Amino acid sequence: MKPPSFEFHDPRTLDEALSLLNQYGAEAKILAGGQSLMPLMNLRLARPQVLIDINRLAELSYMKPGNGAGLVIGALTRQRLVERSGLVQERNPLLAATIPLIGHQQIRNRGTIGGSLVHADPAAELPALALLLEAEFVLRSLRGERVAQARNFYLSYMTTTIEPTEVLTEARFPPWQPRAGWAIQEISRRHGDFAMVGVATLLTLDGSKACADARIALFGVGATAARIEKAEAALKGTPLQRRHLAEAASIVSEAVDPDSDVHASAAYRKEVAGVLTRRALEAALQRLTEANAS
Repeated sequence: MKPPSFEFHDPRTLDEALSLLNQYGAEAKILAGGQSLMPLMNLRLARPQVLIDINRLAELSYMKPGNGAGLVIGALTRQRLVERSGLVQERNPLLAATIPLIGHQQIRNRGTIGGSLVHADPAAELPALALLLEAEFVLRSLRGERVAQARNFYLSYMTTTIEPTEVLTEARFPPWQPRAGWAIQEISRRHGDFAMVGVATLLTLDGSKACADARIALFGVGATAARIEKAEAALKGTPLQRRHLAEAASIVSEAVDPDSDVHASAAYRKEVAGVLTRRALEAALQRLTEANAS
């Protein structure tokens, strides 16, 4: 299949790319890794009149320490580079464990961190992880720079608050808590497919060994990835016994409202969401126990 005809631009600087976005607005699309956009164009599901290829903008490809023990990743950084980064493994082990779940190695060789975050596929891992970790996104336009919180960024299916004249320049992940317990699990039809259901979890303890913070993010079960705050609240303050994890998983199963499609029914997704949440919480608790015993 071939895409519709389009006008192509190949800017050499970020300012040039922003000028093009300002000129063409909603008629234009940014081309970064192209792992999502090009298939949509080939299927005629996306018909941008203008493509702005930012692959020459080396200034947007980097990984560096953020504030405290945080982590900052440029939007054009290839997913494979993040996967292999010692800095990422040290500063955010959950992110390091998540990247290998994205597609196949060939996809990660070209796919970018910013591309996945902005594309906002509800079954993708990175938007859910950004919600779980409470990441920030830096957005630039000719008017200047603004910072968007991940929790406010995702609106609906493949829809975000980014303006047509803006480009994502970097993602900022807050400091990692070294004694946290975490896990990410997903179910897909084949290795490398988008998740039919996925869940990421994060747990921490207070001084009395009760749950200080619990975070649960689901993907593949709605129009966007989502935190299940009612289940999180049910865990906070508890001693995190297995019955508490099972109760939280039951809340998740009741809370999600997925659609049926050719891959799975809504009933299947609701059931699996609960099962995966319980498994992910148990895995996170195991890591939490080991981290706090050392």
